[in-house]
Amino acid sequence: MAARNKLLTAPPYAVEKTLKGLGANLRTARLRRNLTIGEMAEKIGTGERAVADAEKGKPSTGIAVYAALLWALDLLDQLDLVATPERDQEGQTLALSRERGRARPKTELNNDF
Repeated sequence: MAARNKLLTAPPYAVEKTLKGLGANLRTARLRRNLTIGEMAEKIGTGERAVADAEKGKPSTGIAVYAALLWALDLLDQLDLVATPERDQEGQTLALSRERGRARPKTELNNDF
């Protein structure tokens, strides 16, 4: 018997907490729009269980389900903000530390072959 993916069975606490928060936010958005789980499932082309699992923040729920729910709720544009290079402060700091301190002289191209 193959071992289950540890990320799905016991994700890091921060991951689990974030998924549960996302699920709760999706549920709130759905209820504010007066939509049932069944209506949401039909709208995104999946089963009710997938919607319910996403709203519970289950790690086994695929990213496509979360993205489709955001789309159905007209919130998909918020996903564009995730991991954008402009908001990645650590990545920007690392990139700055690797920048050249001085320019190298340009070599002229020679078209003689």
